[in-house]
Amino acid sequence: MNDTVAQVVVAFLYILILAVLARSLISWFPVSPRNQYVQLLVRVTEPLLEPVRRIMPRTGIIDLSGFVVIIVLYVMINVVHRAANM
Repeated sequence: MNDTVAQVVVAFLYILILAVLARSLISWFPVSPRNQYVQLLVRVTEPLLEPVRRIMPRTGIIDLSGFVVIIVLYVMINVVHRAANM
């Protein structure tokens, strides 16, 4: 794998991790869902979070889907790093 391509993919994955973290943090505060930045975060992260929510059992008020998505994204980063070093 080309190093430049690997760097771009890893940067994109880190941006997704930050978006999931921001979405999780925002859920703790009373923020208007009509806020354009909140809507952007929802549009970016919901395709990642929604399939995990369907698979995971309900844990009450705590949503662990963001945690699972972040772990999967870190695994993907590790895979890209290994592929770039071959």
